[in-house]
Amino acid sequence: MDLSRRGFLASGVSLAALGVSGCVSSYGSKTSYLSQIVEPQNQNTVFYWVDAVMQQVRDQRVAPPRAAYNFAMPMAAGFLAANGILQEYDEPFGIGQGPANADPEVAYGVAFATAAAEVFQQPFLFERTGFKRRFPDGEAKRLGVEWGRKVGLEIVKMRTNDGSESSEVNFYLGRYQRRSDSLKWTPTGPYYSARPGPAFETFARPLFPGHGVIKPWTMTSSSQFRAPAFYDPASPEFADEFDNIRRLGGADSTIRTADEAEIALFWEDGPWGITPPGHFIYIGLQVMQDRGFSFIELARAFALLGMTQCDASISAWDSKYAHDIIRPETAIRYRAPAFANNDPRMTAQKNWRSYIPTPEFPAYTSGHSTFGAVGAVMIANLIGTDQVSFSHESPDQVLWPQLTGIRRHWTSLSQAADENGLSRLYGGVHWLADHTAAMASGTAIANHAFANMFNKKG
Repeated sequence: MDLSRRGFLASGVSLAALGVSGCVSSYGSKTSYLSQIVEPQNQNTVFYWVDAVMQQVRDQRVAPPRAAYNFAMPMAAGFLAANGILQEYDEPFGIGQGPANADPEVAYGVAFATAAAEVFQQPFLFERTGFKRRFPDGEAKRLGVEWGRKVGLEIVKMRTNDGSESSEVNFYLGRYQRRSDSLKWTPTGPYYSARPGPAFETFARPLFPGHGVIKPWTMTSSSQFRAPAFYDPASPEFADEFDNIRRLGGADSTIRTADEAEIALFWEDGPWGITPPGHFIYIGLQVMQDRGFSFIELARAFALLGMTQCDASISAWDSKYAHDIIRPETAIRYRAPAFANNDPRMTAQKNWRSYIPTPEFPAYTSGHSTFGAVGAVMIANLIGTDQVSFSHESPDQVLWPQLTGIRRHWTSLSQAADENGLSRLYGGVHWLADHTAAMASGTAIANHAFANMFNKKG
């Protein structure tokens, strides 16, 4: 059997064949993400529900930008319901004050599940029932359930017309203007752009061309942190980028080290996994579990993480479709002669393939790098330091069995974020400019949200 991701996807194995159901696994099971990284004594209400939605992202094979969207609404709803009772933080959504005698943890879980049911189109019945059984019956529980449901529905209503519905469709619909020069993105594959040969009318359409117009949670607009203009394709800088990725990111690269190859696979976070935004929420679970956060502080922390991961997806997809930049594989295999670049290194190589599969949407900027920067900077802001030593195995090893037993180690959050972004260069699917611009945007998103969202009262 072909053990590469390309081979696995081509095999046509279905989720049903793997026994995937709508229910999420409990702590202690192999399919619970918490089991991998959280100590038993650190289990809590927030982690329980975060694990539930991470598993749903994996089991429903939710694509990264939509996964980020799906993380945000339940995490925000849970916090806002609990905070409405405890009244510890300011919030801009006008939720108001909840019943003073209501249990805030019950309210958190009910609001979280209500919003999660909407974004995942899955009722979470068993999870809701099991969660509520943990709390004794009485007035506090009853009020918590009522208030949580009210807040959850309010958040769902608030986000109903946020631009996300039509953005799920893989059609441009006039939301971004296509560029017309040699840098224009086109799908990458062995037959697209082949000459001579037939024209193929069906192909992998661009992923969510409208995602960048969704209403953000913490940014003032979807374009607030849009990346600057890309290189002139005739410039020496672009020739350097072209040559670097051609030599480093190809399937048969002779300069990519074994460690760089491992990094490319480790951070790929493709389908059947928690995705890049989920991976940094996973890191948040790991490094924040034993830092003395109260319940409401953890609820706030993961609301900020979820909301900024969503905004990272909006910002990255806005830049991707506003700039409409070609992927390295298409440029190297087909487009090099069209760049009018005098550098002798700018020649086409018809048989060049990226080390990991090239995604079916524009390159600039990198979603991976945006998610990583947002996650690392937000977690550092929340715990008060970037200097955290931690390690883990790949959260999901379905598509890359080569990673079984491989554990990577980091001495800081920023090191992990940079490694995550550079993995896309080692894999041959991004330009260096995609990474550097995205890291700047992600850092700005996280710092802006931390300074302006959910500040302590008084």
